[in-house]
Amino acid sequence: MAEAARTSAKVAFRQAYQHVQIDQQKYFHHVRRTYQLPIHCWQDMQGLDERVLNPIADRAVTTAKRAAALEGLGLGMGGFLTILPDMGVLSAITIRMLQKLSLIYGFEYSTDREVASLWIAAATAAGLDLGRDFLEKQAIERVVPRVIDMIAVKVGAEVAEKWTGRIVPILSAGVAGTLNYYFVRAWGRRAQEHFLERHRAVGSPILQIDRPRHSRVLTTSLPSTL
Repeated sequence: MAEAARTSAKVAFRQAYQHVQIDQQKYFHHVRRTYQLPIHCWQDMQGLDERVLNPIADRAVTTAKRAAALEGLGLGMGGFLTILPDMGVLSAITIRMLQKLSLIYGFEYSTDREVASLWIAAATAAGLDLGRDFLEKQAIERVVPRVIDMIAVKVGAEVAEKWTGRIVPILSAGVAGTLNYYFVRAWGRRAQEHFLERHRAVGSPILQIDRPRHSRVLTTSLPSTL
């Protein structure tokens, strides 16, 4: 089971690396409009107080958790036989969540180095500690493949330990939905802490938003399609 899960995870995350991309411009306009933020580019998010950004990030994680649970309920009907397609969709949901969190805290991923940094965040979200100098020690073109391999090993062990309930078809739907939910929740929590730490390291907030005036806006739900 661990070997099958590891292979599935490697294939799924490699496909996500190549094909899963949110529309950064569209998401930027959505976030700026929905939360009425005084920003003109993603980098401006680095100047916003974390008390403004954290509720937006929380909403992005919540949306991903719900999507993962629903996906698990659907594909979980097939038991362990559907682990490959399940892992494919789950990895796409997870990577989209990580991309959103990165942008929310003000870090784009347009260059090769920025993309590598995003996958370092993915490793952190998976519970791996690569060390602060990992990116410096690797050739930039080798960072992502190495990180994906390490994530696959971690996910494979996790699946073997926790997803044995998926062996029984039909009954495994509820198990898969629950496991997917907590899988994304754990990744989201660790990734959010990672990006928040980077945001704090940038420096003190430059742009301040009056909390009472925007308290209503900050609780607005993100559309499930984004």
